Amino acid sequence: MCQPAEAAVLGFVYIEATKMSFKTVGAALSRTLWTRGNRTPPLDRSPKVSRLSTSCRLPAERKQGREKTKEKSCGSCSDRPSDGAPLSGEPPHRCPAGDKKRPKEPAGAPGVTGVRRRSYTSTAAPVDQRSYLWARYNDTKRLVHDLIPPGACNLLNSSTIYANNEVSLAEVDIYGFDYDYTLALYSNALNTMIYNTARGFLIEHFKYPADIHKYDYIPNFAARGLHYDIQKGLLMKIDAFHYIQPGTVYRGLSPLPDEEVLQLYGGTYHVPLQQDSGFYGKGPKVKQFMDIFSIPEMTLLAVANDFFIKNDIEYDPVHLFKDVSEAIGMVHLKGCMYKWIMEDLNKFILRGEETDAVLHQLVSHGKKLFLITNSPFSFVDKGMTHMVGKNWRDFFDVIIVQADKPHFFTDCIKPFRRLDGNGDLQWEKINRLEKGQIYKQGNLFDFLRLTGWRGSKVLYFGDHLYSDLADLMLRHGWRTAAIVPELEQETKVVSTDRYALNLTWLQALTGLMERLQTHRDPESKQVFQEWQNEREELRVMTKNLFNPQFGSIFRTCHNPTYFSRRLCRFSDIYMASLSCLLNYDLSYTFYPRRTPLQHEAPLWMDQLCTGCMKTPHLEEMSHIR
Repeated sequence: MCQPAEAAVLGFVYIEATKMSFKTVGAALSRTLWTRGNRTPPLDRSPKVSRLSTSCRLPAERKQGREKTKEKSCGSCSDRPSDGAPLSGEPPHRCPAGDKKRPKEPAGAPGVTGVRRRSYTSTAAPVDQRSYLWARYNDTKRLVHDLIPPGACNLLNSSTIYANNEVSLAEVDIYGFDYDYTLALYSNALNTMIYNTARGFLIEHFKYPADIHKYDYIPNFAARGLHYDIQKGLLMKIDAFHYIQPGTVYRGLSPLPDEEVLQLYGGTYHVPLQQDSGFYGKGPKVKQFMDIFSIPEMTLLAVANDFFIKNDIEYDPVHLFKDVSEAIGMVHLKGCMYKWIMEDLNKFILRGEETDAVLHQLVSHGKKLFLITNSPFSFVDKGMTHMVGKNWRDFFDVIIVQADKPHFFTDCIKPFRRLDGNGDLQWEKINRLEKGQIYKQGNLFDFLRLTGWRGSKVLYFGDHLYSDLADLMLRHGWRTAAIVPELEQETKVVSTDRYALNLTWLQALTGLMERLQTHRDPESKQVFQEWQNEREELRVMTKNLFNPQFGSIFRTCHNPTYFSRRLCRFSDIYMASLSCLLNYDLSYTFYPRRTPLQHEAPLWMDQLCTGCMKTPHLEEMSHIR
C-alpha cells in the first residue's frame, strides 16, 4: 500500500478541520481516511487534480480490460522526484504483483477539488530540491484553503458543558456550590477596584513611591493560570510539562528576550518540579495564580516591578511579592470588596436571573442543594437576595459560610458553629445540620458524617481548581464541575475564520516539515528555515488572538497549559457559567470526546461527527446567547 507524502500532512489538517465542519470537511477527507484499506477506488494520476487516496490497489470491477503486469510504478508515487528515485530516507517503492496503474479520472470527480497542482511523475522534467519542496508547500497550502469552508466554526456554542470524565446527571442527587464566581458572577469593574485600592495600600501602608499611582489598571494584561517566579520577579506561562512558553516571560510590563530567559534558567526553559508551585499553587519559589481574583494582583506585581526597573531603583523582588500579596489581602480582610458589591449590586453582579433559574430547576426535580463558601454571611445574604429573593435559604439544605477552604476539605479540627438571624455566633454543639440554618467554619469530615452525602451522587461547582475541587475529587470521590468564565471569550476567538485558517495551516505546515525533514542538502535546509520562521510567526499570530502577552489560558503553542492540565485533572466537567446547566435535562449524560493519542489514528466516528461542536441538539441550541 502506497502512502503519498500528502497523507501525513492531511492527518494534521484532518484533526483540526473535523472540529470545524464535519459535513463539508468530512466529505473531502473521508477518501483519505478510508483509502488505507484495499477496497477504496483510486483517484487518477493526472497532474491536473490532487490525489487524496493512498491506496495502490484497484477494485475488481476496474481491472477488466487492463493489461496485467508483474510489477509497475503506482499512481500514488507520482509525488516523488522525477528521476524515479525514492525520497531521502525512504525505501524504494514497488507495487505488489497484480496491482494496476491508476486509471485517469476527470478533474472535479467526487472528493476531488479539481485544483491544478504540480505533479512529479516518471515523465516529468527533473527539478531541483528547492523547487520540489516549494511545490509540495504550495500544494498543501491550496489544499488547506480548499478544505475550510467560510464560517466553518460559527456553530460553536459558549453555553456548552465540556466533559473530562463521563458524568450521568441521573446519578447525581446532591448539588453543591461555591459562591464567588460560581453562584455570583462579577463584572470586570471589580478587578479595577481591587487594583486601585491595593495600589493605594502599597503606597500608604507599605510606603512605596507615590509615582506608582500613575500606573492605571491594564484590563487585558494578565490571564488566569500564570506562574510568578518570586525571586526573579518574572511573570510567565508554563505548559503541562513544566516548560516556559517562549515569548511569554515578563519582567514588569516588558517581555524578556528568550536568550535572557535561557540564561536565567540555566540554558533551558524547564522549571524543575521542586521549584514549581506545589499542589495548591504556592511553591517556595514559584506561585501559580489560579483564581479570577488574582488577576489584579498579577497586574500590580507587573506594574511595581516595571516602576523600579524603569526608574533604575534597586529593590528586592521577594519583598515586593510579599508586600503586593499583603496589599491585595487587605482589600479582602478590610471588607472593601464586600462593601463595594453590596452598595451597587447591579453594577457588579452579572446574570443573577440565570442563577435563580438553575436553583429552581434543581429543586423542582427533587435535588438537594448545599453551599460552602469562604465569604461572610452578610455578603452572601445580600447577593443571594438580589439574585434569588428573600427566601433564597429555602433552596439549600445546608449553608456554610467562612469555611476557610481549602483547609475545610483537609483538616478535621474546626467544629461547625451556628449563626443566628443577626449573624452572631452561637455556643451550642452541632449534632446535625438543619435546613434554613447558617453554619460557620467546620470541616468536611464532620459534614460527611452529619449528612451521609458521599461519592459520585454529589456534584460540586466551583471556580478555583485547588481550593474548590482538587481535594473533593482526589480524596472523597465527589463529582466536580469547574466554572471557567474565560471560555466565553476563548470560544468566540476559536469561532473566527482567521483562527481556523491560521491554526489549520500551522498544523499542515508542521506536518509537511515532519514528513520532509529527511531532505538535508543545503538548499533544503534553507527552505526549512523559511518554513520554521513562518511557523513561528503563525504561532505568535494565533497566540495574539487571545491575549497579546500570554495567549490562551488553555494552550502554550501546541501543548496544554499547566492550568489546562489541572482543569482536566480536577474537574469532571467544566463550563463558562452555572447557567450552562439550563441547556441540559437532569438525566443527561456527559461523554468526554475520545481524543486520539499520539500513536492512534483519528478514525472513530466521534471525531468524524462531533468535533468541537460537542453539544446536544446543536442546531436547536445555536440561538442560545
